[in-house]
Amino acid sequence: MKLKKLLPLVPAAFILGSLFLPSGCANTTTPPSGGDKDTIPPVLLRTSPLPGTVNVPTHRTKLVFTFNEYVKIKDANGVFLSPPLEKKPKAVIRGKSLEVTFESDLDSNTTYTLDLTGALADNNEGNLFQGFTLVFSTGSQIDSMCLTGQVQDCNTLMPLKGATVMLYKDQADSAVFLRRPVAAAKTDDWGFFSIRNIQDTVYRIYAIKDENYNNLYDPDNERIAFLDSLFRPSIQYNDSLYEFKKFDMKDTALCLARKPQIELNLFRERPSKQMIVKKERVGERTAYLTFMAPDAVIHDMRIKGLPREKLISQFNLQRDSLELWVNDQRKMPDTLRLVLKYDKTDTTGTLRPTEETVKLALSKEARAELMKKKNNTRGRKHEDTIAVMTAKVDPTTVEQYGFDIEFKYPLIESAWDSLKFRSVNPRQQEAKGTVTVTRDSMNLRHFTVMPDEPFQTGYDYYLKIPHRRFRDINGFYNDSTELKVTLPTDEKLSNIRLELSEVKDKYIIDLLTEKRDKVVRTLIVDHDGVVEFPYVKSGGYCIRMTQDINRNNIVDTGSLLDHRQPEKVRFFKVDDKFIINVLERAEMVWKIDMEELFR
Repeated sequence: MKLKKLLPLVPAAFILGSLFLPSGCANTTTPPSGGDKDTIPPVLLRTSPLPGTVNVPTHRTKLVFTFNEYVKIKDANGVFLSPPLEKKPKAVIRGKSLEVTFESDLDSNTTYTLDLTGALADNNEGNLFQGFTLVFSTGSQIDSMCLTGQVQDCNTLMPLKGATVMLYKDQADSAVFLRRPVAAAKTDDWGFFSIRNIQDTVYRIYAIKDENYNNLYDPDNERIAFLDSLFRPSIQYNDSLYEFKKFDMKDTALCLARKPQIELNLFRERPSKQMIVKKERVGERTAYLTFMAPDAVIHDMRIKGLPREKLISQFNLQRDSLELWVNDQRKMPDTLRLVLKYDKTDTTGTLRPTEETVKLALSKEARAELMKKKNNTRGRKHEDTIAVMTAKVDPTTVEQYGFDIEFKYPLIESAWDSLKFRSVNPRQQEAKGTVTVTRDSMNLRHFTVMPDEPFQTGYDYYLKIPHRRFRDINGFYNDSTELKVTLPTDEKLSNIRLELSEVKDKYIIDLLTEKRDKVVRTLIVDHDGVVEFPYVKSGGYCIRMTQDINRNNIVDTGSLLDHRQPEKVRFFKVDDKFIINVLERAEMVWKIDMEELFR
């Protein structure tokens, strides 16, 4: 009779007992031998309902997780229900238990999973509970299919933590904007996600960086990724699947051993509305406007009280920021009124030509600076009376980029033929040379000066900009300056040489730092040949290749409604690793088939 009473507890003991067993798929932790500090994470003793329970009530549902010690909620967003409800689950600690309730009823005949990954830690030392997923159903059966994947940034291909992956049976494009998914999961520290116990059907799959945690896509504030095709799960979930184990996120080898079925690249769409979002007058004759969306279209522009030709303007590359200068040396009023006719989004969401008067008032800082110069002429700095320019040259890139000159204000007079260029060879013999000056197509104040003859090692090169040859809109002339450069002779520097073949498109090739957060060098290619990064210091680097489909020299983002992915990015791997370790005095040569790399 006693045995009969104990039989119903056997399945629960079997399921929960596996939580205590060591596994080859996760790190085990043993108590320290030399002290009293607790290093063991909390252990889950029991759940209510039991894992796999069916016919769970939809009204006033409560889930209880009981541990072997007192725990605390470390991250409330880690308590994640799939499919999600309109409001997040309510989680409270009672004694050694976590109680989870819901403000609305659950759906009927639905398989739910509640995941606790990253949500809890013990109360004393803060040891993180690695996680547990409770599956239950409000119907008579548990759905059995599953899928795995990875979410990464479209430009760096770095994994993204905390992205929400969402599955929809509704195939309409509007579903991700209007309705919550039928299944969802959060990505871990490695951008990896696993979704279990879902229906055997066809899904559209999205991922968003859900900033307001409402499980809906907000295109103006959030990033998104989408799978190009419909997806039907092909794997049935079982407890032995490696990808569904709970791992210590610090265990790199185990985490990287998981194999994702799909890959999603997160990008930020162009804003859906166009309007002026920021304006600032940063000087007496200088201002700028910022637009909400790129590719702003301006039909007409003038400043009240001034002839049109007195206004100089310049867009940035994305055409979402506009710089303005007034080419008039008379005293300007405290507020300029810019009359602008441009394509603006109206209340119906339609782009229409709209005339708008923008008041450009001097900022407090600019007004104070002007008053200081007016009232204290003795206190004027030298830079307040000259055409300010920045002239520089980098020995490691001079062969590719030449000398760099940028003026603070647009020029109204220039004499580039007055530049003086000379070289001095190792025997101290001097020779005059000629140069070609190119103005930046996207920055009218920026110029590149390139010698007409190739640089030679051991030579000293001098570029002199003579006095009073350039005049800016303030009426000021330039000071003279001379730049000197010599090709590096440091034998510790290395050279990276890429021999490219099958170049069928235009590509942007970036040499990045090891963390992929800074561009060291950039080159653009559109045909087979050799790409070189000379004079590279030893250290870790990454080489990023971007397929510039529309050949505009920038990396274009994607569009959900147009079903367009962001422009493809690939990283060149050496020995299956993204990071290239450059040694001292190395001549590093690789052959790259671009068609194969982007296949």
